[in-house]
Amino acid sequence: MATKDPILKVKDFNVEFWVDGVWYPAAINMNFEVAAGEVLAIVGESGSGKSTTAMGLMGLLADNARTSGSVLVKGTEMLNQPLSTIRKFRGKEVAYIFQEPMTALNPVYTVGFQIVEVLRNHFEMGPQVAKQRAIELLTMVEIPEPERSFDKYPHQLSGGQRQRAMIAQSLACDPALLIADEPTTALDVTVQAEILDLMRNLKDKLNSAVLLITHDMGVVADLSDRILVMKDGLTVEENTSDIIFNKPKHPYTQSLLASVPKLGSIKARSLAAASVKAEPVLEVQDLVIEYPKSGRIPAFRAVDGVTFSIQPGEILGLVGESGSGKTTVGRATIGLLPVHEGSIKILGEEIAGAKMRDLKKIRQHTGIVFQDPASSLNPRLPIGESIGEPIYLAGLAKGDELNTKVEDLLDSVELPRSYRNRYPHELSGGQKQRVGIARALALSPNLLIADEPTSALDVSVQARFLDLLQELQDRLKFACLFITHDIGVVDILAHRIAVMQYGKLVEIGPRDQILNKPKELYTKTLLAAVPVPDPKEQKKRREARARLLAGI
Repeated sequence: MATKDPILKVKDFNVEFWVDGVWYPAAINMNFEVAAGEVLAIVGESGSGKSTTAMGLMGLLADNARTSGSVLVKGTEMLNQPLSTIRKFRGKEVAYIFQEPMTALNPVYTVGFQIVEVLRNHFEMGPQVAKQRAIELLTMVEIPEPERSFDKYPHQLSGGQRQRAMIAQSLACDPALLIADEPTTALDVTVQAEILDLMRNLKDKLNSAVLLITHDMGVVADLSDRILVMKDGLTVEENTSDIIFNKPKHPYTQSLLASVPKLGSIKARSLAAASVKAEPVLEVQDLVIEYPKSGRIPAFRAVDGVTFSIQPGEILGLVGESGSGKTTVGRATIGLLPVHEGSIKILGEEIAGAKMRDLKKIRQHTGIVFQDPASSLNPRLPIGESIGEPIYLAGLAKGDELNTKVEDLLDSVELPRSYRNRYPHELSGGQKQRVGIARALALSPNLLIADEPTSALDVSVQARFLDLLQELQDRLKFACLFITHDIGVVDILAHRIAVMQYGKLVEIGPRDQILNKPKELYTKTLLAAVPVPDPKEQKKRREARARLLAGI
């Protein structure tokens, strides 16, 4: 239970950035408190100011930022203090869990060394005692084989294990306040559920105050006691978790909640009878993909005996955890990976073993949307050139005809035609993803491969993106292999769902059958791990998942 005296008290807090001779506000008149044993979630879309607020509390912003107001941690003012004073609080009284552990952890030092460094910076402690304490912390966050993991580098751990290692580092000094900035965004649903269980148990055990920054309303429903909603740097609503979810007052909060996919709440999409009887666009038969032996690293079978097909106008959702082989299947279907065994046919044309000139012809029938649009678009090309490039290289149009096609594609993804002269860095994440779709559809493909295209998007941007993709697919009738770990997304889009684990296809069937009557235990645990934006329902699902994992 939360106590009356707050660990963190923020009053009239402002953050501004100096850009081109002007101060731009990023967080305006923020007022909130967090008590021991309490979780306050700050939610909002990208650009709302939530992460800026969290970083500004302890002076972690860039040099062109300035803060004002009051930030009290256990009664001590943090703003305008010497760096030496703030450093005494960082790590010891206030700890951060960042969104991406791979960039937050130092890649050239072992995980154990980095935890020991924190301990010895704040306490008079010998190296052996610090090492023993670090191993205890790794054990506390349930990292397998903590003694061996102590000597591992960050890249040698999985995403979930890296996140656990960073949590162990954050908890090294038993902090009074834990600031978690999007701690589960890049994680699979099962790993996310484990991290949420871990944070809940540690919060109760240590009685720490927790400031949770996220755009995932399922995570908020799972963890938070109170919620503060931000938009354009302002607080638009603050209340208990129960009231925010069940009786939101502000229109922005209502729209934010309405954008969240709710598992099983959408009527299944039916496939036209003509499409069911037609020849498949994509046929995958007994597919095996192997990564060859490299030095001491043995050969690894990433995909083992996978078989499925996709009809014209059908969306097949391919789901599974990281390492299940789903992205490998997607890359192999367009000839980006060599096939060890089996067959891949697009419109009856065999890809496995095809020569480059044959692949070039086949690829004109396929398009791909990548997970990170920023890295898949050429930063030196205006987006109009990026969209028109496939058409030009295929020799289908040039000059005025090409310009017209580019403008039509921008219209189809609901971007202004004037954007053709903008560069990728001038667009938001959702806009860049729309450019990715326009480029993928440039050659009017029969097959679209979408590889985790919504994982980095806010819920409202994701909702608009999914509506657009569904509208385009209904109109153009292309077949689609939609690869994701977000089951809420395939619930909206997919006609059928295929589930992968450890390179094998464990279950495939119509959307309703997979979501409501799964046959395999793995599918059941995957579905049970999906958080829902309803605190009461999420508590029931959490308890049901615990019983499922316990074998009850």
